[in-house]
Amino acid sequence: MSFPEDALTRDAFLGGRLTLLQPRRGYRAAADPVFLAAFVPAAAGQSVLELGCGAGAASLCLAARVPGLDLHGLELQADYADLARRNAALNGIGFTVHEGDLRAMPTALAARNFDHLLMNPPFHPAAASPSPLPGRAAAHTEDAPLGIWIGAALRRLRPQGCLTLIHLAARLDEVLAAIAGRTGRIEILPLAPREGRPASRVLVRAVKGAASPLVLHPPLVLHAGLRHLHDGDDYTVRATRVLREAAPLPCPE
Repeated sequence: MSFPEDALTRDAFLGGRLTLLQPRRGYRAAADPVFLAAFVPAAAGQSVLELGCGAGAASLCLAARVPGLDLHGLELQADYADLARRNAALNGIGFTVHEGDLRAMPTALAARNFDHLLMNPPFHPAAASPSPLPGRAAAHTEDAPLGIWIGAALRRLRPQGCLTLIHLAARLDEVLAAIAGRTGRIEILPLAPREGRPASRVLVRAVKGAASPLVLHPPLVLHAGLRHLHDGDDYTVRATRVLREAAPLPCPE
C-alpha cells in the first residue's frame, strides 16, 4: 500500500538539505520532528531506532546532521512506512524501516538493542476527538498509552543508551512518571512559542541506567516578538539555526 503520486507534496527541510515526500492530506511533519532530531546526542557509528517514524522526518533530519548512523524506524501504517523508505532513497540515506506495532515488536528489532531511541508519540489521549483522516488520527491520538511507548523504547535501549522524545508540556508529569527509576541523567528542554509564554512542548532525553541530577535547560523561544505580526515565519535566531542549518540542541545564542 502506498500513496499515489498526485496525493504527495515535495517539501524542503533543513534549509534544503533534505527533501521529503508528504501526503497532501493526513499527517504532515512540521517543526516538531526537526527539534526532536536536534536533541538526539548521536554520533557516527551508533545505532538508532525511531518508534512511530511516519514518513521519516525526524530520523532523516538526524541523519542529515550526523552521517554514518545505523538507522532504523518502526511504523504501524504501511503507506507511511513505504513513504519513509522512499524519502530515505530520495535523500541517499540508509534507513531500514520496519512495519509493525510497538506492542508486538518485529523479530528483527526485538533481537537487538540500540544506542539511541527517539520518538514523537501521539499527543492526545484516546478519549480526544480523532481527526477524520486516518493517518493524522493515528499520529495525533493515542492507540497505545504513553507508558507503553516509553516501556517499549526502554526495552530496546542498551545500558547507557539514550531515549529522546518530544511531547506536550502539559503531559511532562506523565513522561517523568513513566521513566522514573528506569533512567537517569534526565534533561528537559522546554519549547516556548514566544518570550513570556508558557512552554507548549518539551524535549526530554534520559540515559538508561545512569544516575545524576535532573537538568532543566532554559526554554528555547521559537518565535520573535510578543505576537505574530506578518505573513511568513518569524523564528528566533536560535530556532532558525535548528530548522534551517541543522544545529543541535541546546544551541548557543
